[in-house]
Amino acid sequence: MRPLRELTLPDLRARRSVKWSWFGPDVLPLWVAEMDAPLAPAVTRVLEEVATSGDLGYPDDRGYAAAFATFARGRWAWEPGFARPVADVMTGVVEALRLTRRDTVILTPPVYPPFFDAIALVGARPVEVPLGEDWGLDLDALADAFEAHAGQATVLLCNPHNPTSIAPSRAELLHVAELARHHDVRVVVDEIHAPLADPVRFAPYLSLPGTEDAVVVTSASKAWNLAGVKAALLVAGDDVADAVRALPELLSHGPSQVGIRTQEAAWAEGVEWLDAVRADLAENRRLVAELLHAHLPQAGIVMGDDSYLAWLDLAAYDLGGEAAVVLRERAGVALGEASPFGALPEPGRARRGGPDFARLNYATTPEVLTAAFERLGAAVDAPA
Repeated sequence: MRPLRELTLPDLRARRSVKWSWFGPDVLPLWVAEMDAPLAPAVTRVLEEVATSGDLGYPDDRGYAAAFATFARGRWAWEPGFARPVADVMTGVVEALRLTRRDTVILTPPVYPPFFDAIALVGARPVEVPLGEDWGLDLDALADAFEAHAGQATVLLCNPHNPTSIAPSRAELLHVAELARHHDVRVVVDEIHAPLADPVRFAPYLSLPGTEDAVVVTSASKAWNLAGVKAALLVAGDDVADAVRALPELLSHGPSQVGIRTQEAAWAEGVEWLDAVRADLAENRRLVAELLHAHLPQAGIVMGDDSYLAWLDLAAYDLGGEAAVVLRERAGVALGEASPFGALPEPGRARRGGPDFARLNYATTPEVLTAAFERLGAAVDAPA
């Protein structure tokens, strides 16, 4: 089973998701977080059953949280507490931030751009604490921010981090939990990419001591490529389970039946497919390193092994604008624009983001990756 080796370029060009349709037929898309793979067999079977039966009524979600809990026990030796379905992860993040009722939200850019939208939607003020020199959490800077906003803030984390694909270590997360308790800072964590992480090293935030008042939002959508069939879970620490349980029932009406049923199948029967994807991604990381050396030798890259995203530093090429936009026009390769991820350059602060960076999604075939890097290399070498 080689999920990221099975589709041809014509197969992918025929897709109607935004990844392959947004920028036209001549662009190679390495931007939005979708994978270029066929579905897991268990997911395909559910879709066939739904299509055959016409069973598209209101979803019965009673088995959804249980399927995730079974996966979490087997993958991470963790028993999740109370969880309730929500439409998708960002809906869950918004509701978790509303639940904390804090005026300030601390976040760690460069980070997933919809986090900023969620903070604005709940009427809170964002405080940026950029990632540290090693592209992990800057624990000293977080301690300062927690102290400055004690009793008034929520910290919003991404585990594994987007766009670096680096999951914070157990020690880092324990330190965050200790700081949060000491300064009365609430914690909300997006763990949508978690199933793609190394199952031995990865630490679900709520599996750690001292996290009882935190909320995690998760979904099978990224790991099994199901973003278009909506469903997610709001998972509560023990101390906030009653508050999550008391949220309006309407929130649980958002997931679709197809989303619930395909994700249940993914959690329960899709582990072999998931591990095959992880093996393909490991090979793709080696290929990206080779292609970068061959075609973009002056570029920097942050490419953790806990998902399929990488953060490119293209400053050495002096592209004269938002790097992703310039390269899309010159090379016909769509990378993710970096400025919306925050961490814009400031005097005296290490560069972590801004227009010279771009997000790369390498969850595609080796043929697409090779062609894309050849185009990028030719574009940066050609006169502007």
